Order: sequence, then C-alpha cells, then structure tokens
Amino acid sequence: MPAGTLLTPTPAEVEPVACVSTAPERCFDATDDNCNGIIDEGCGVETGPVQFAVAWEPARVDVDLLVTDPAGELAEVGHPLASGLVKQRDCPGRSNECRGQNLENVYLDAAEAPRGTYRVRVVLENLGGQNPPIQVRFGARVGPRSYSLNLRLEQLQAGYETSFTL
Repeated sequence: MPAGTLLTPTPAEVEPVACVSTAPERCFDATDDNCNGIIDEGCGVETGPVQFAVAWEPARVDVDLLVTDPAGELAEVGHPLASGLVKQRDCPGRSNECRGQNLENVYLDAAEAPRGTYRVRVVLENLGGQNPPIQVRFGARVGPRSYSLNLRLEQLQAGYETSFTL
C-alpha cells in the first residue's frame, strides 16, 4: 500500500481496515467490505479501474476528497477530466443532496487507466456544529487492488494525503 502523509496541521490518526471475503457489501462506507476489489458495489456508487471514496457520519460535517490525475488536473463535480476522472458528488451539499449519507466518490469513467501518479487529499473543511474528532473512512481502488483506512481528523483543515502510481 502506498505510504500516506499527514497534511499540516496534522492531528489525524490512520488505521488500516481489513476486508472479509464472506462479508456482505455495506453501502456508503467507502470500503470494499467483501474483498472483491470494488468499493460499495450495488449501492449506486460509480466505479472504474481507479476509484477513491470517503464516507463519514455526521450529516453537516464537510470533508473534502481532492483527487488529481496524472496530468495534475483536479477532479470536480460536473467537470469530467480528459483522463476520464469524475467526481460523483460533493457532500454534504448545498441543498442536502447527499441526504445525510455523506460519501464523496471520484472514479475513472474509462476502460483503461492513464499511467502515472494519482494524488489524493482528504481534508476536514467544516465541523458543522460537531466536536472533533471526526471519523472518516477512506477507500481506494487502483487496478485490481483495493485499500481501506479509518482516518480520525482532530481539527479543521486536518487531513491525510497519499498518492498511487500505476
């Protein structure tokens, strides 16, 4: 698994999460629960050969998933990149479009993943009236492998940063 680094300021704890091949797939947890290489399948969450997702519980908390493709372009909702990288949604959303199921998902809408380095940042943007720490689940699918981490973000602008190279 690629090494992750914490952003500055960096009060966050990182804990790997293991999947179980006989487990059912749970929706909106940003995890490959059943070890089949796909995050949240059957839940209306888009996927592809590259996928990054974060999920968290407090409905009004804002956690941002920021992903750049190998060309250095940032994936944003409503603006598919030339590489095929797409951000599915931004939660909690201005009009509550996530309906309390906070999951941000960035996926590659292409059969073949562009080679190079994908950079990923997870940042706590707004506490939404909650007290820290905020528990965030981070999932990544890069080719046939998937990864899952529990992140514990301790304060505003706290975050986690990592990269994946194909």
